[in-house]
Amino acid sequence: MASFVIEVTRLVFKSLSAFSPEAAGRLAFRLFSVTPGRRPKNPKEKALLEAAGAVMARGKPVSLSFSGGWAMARHFEAEPGKLATKRILLAHGWGSRIDYLATMINGLVAGGADVIALDLPGHGASPGRTLTMPAAVRAIDAAWRHFGGFDVSIGHSFGGASLACAAGGLVCDVPSHSAKRMVLIGAPSEMKWLFTDFGQYLRLPAKAQAALEDMVVRLSGRRIEEFDAARVLGVLTVPTLVVHAEDDKEVAAGHARRYAAAGPNVSLYWANGFGHRRIVSAAPVIERINAFVHEQDRQAAA
Repeated sequence: MASFVIEVTRLVFKSLSAFSPEAAGRLAFRLFSVTPGRRPKNPKEKALLEAAGAVMARGKPVSLSFSGGWAMARHFEAEPGKLATKRILLAHGWGSRIDYLATMINGLVAGGADVIALDLPGHGASPGRTLTMPAAVRAIDAAWRHFGGFDVSIGHSFGGASLACAAGGLVCDVPSHSAKRMVLIGAPSEMKWLFTDFGQYLRLPAKAQAALEDMVVRLSGRRIEEFDAARVLGVLTVPTLVVHAEDDKEVAAGHARRYAAAGPNVSLYWANGFGHRRIVSAAPVIERINAFVHEQDRQAAA
């Protein structure tokens, strides 16, 4: 059945492209931006959500307004009796939600941080059924305005790329927001490949593909080639930890290598064996991130 639906979809785009490549490109972009359903896809995801309930209950819900919509976040304060030395903005990946980052949230809070975990538009507790990079950057901007800035920004997958794009000011009407330190986990290093793969999946003709990519210019004021997170890191020179697994089947390890080549400010930590999703809950990963987050404090104390 799935293959039949795909073939019919491809036929629709082929026919529409012959009539109007621009219309085909716009429709492809709408399809590209639709977010997955929020219900757990299997018993494992259902169990993870149920287990995350107690952690989520400890976070204070915060509504964040931005041009074109709003998003929800949760503020997790440092453990009682422990002084928070860092304020962290945490963003999940495509098709995920902050609940799936519960183990990491616990680890960061226990390490001595206030954590603001952001549900991107179309995900988790945030409304909508679509997400674009400009919308993600606007939600990050809303969190920045509400909390007055962050010491560290941490993002998984699409969330990591979004934080890098926000730091680089890649949406023309949104100011750049760069934390003092960044952590990118299993994150794509540029956006062009996503659109290329999607266009090839739909078998879009060249003119329809160009119209698809032109939608990025309309929404952000920049060409898709400019959404290069690795280049942003090289320009900003912000200390950045890139965490990736060579066995990641969703975001190839080559993206981590592109980040690492951006400049001496980028350090690469291979978390092999944890793939793309388990990596955010892996104890060695959380330990390495905490060490990076508090590195300057420990050096000063020494």
